[in-house]
Amino acid sequence: MAGLTYVEVLIAMVLIAVTLIPAMDALRPAAAGAGFNETRTIRHYHLTAMLEEVLASPFAELDAEAVDISDPTVASVNYSDPVAQADRRLVYLSRYDADNADGNGNPFDAGMDEGLLWVRVEIEGTDQAIEGLTSQYE
Repeated sequence: MAGLTYVEVLIAMVLIAVTLIPAMDALRPAAAGAGFNETRTIRHYHLTAMLEEVLASPFAELDAEAVDISDPTVASVNYSDPVAQADRRLVYLSRYDADNADGNGNPFDAGMDEGLLWVRVEIEGTDQAIEGLTSQYE
């Protein structure tokens, strides 16, 4: 088999040049998304750290705060980050109706169970949040 001719090399170079530009354009969104995903990941760990910190508090203190607030849509001033902090984490506490004994289907309405708390941590102004339940009988 004979070596490549100049025409074949020229055609190969043209094909590579023509396909390289669309290939680079296709990779541009992935490179741009890396920064976005990095921010979301950092915020996720920021949320997880706050949730663990809150859950490490004595249950009686969390329960007293939830009863004082008595509204799952109002953030706790005592457990949330200070107002001026970047990526401020808001903490919401409420007793929780897990057994739905009252039959209304609302876990934050009448019939909330003593000894069971709902905890939500969110980054203010974003869609990122993490939530869970804790009990005094752990």
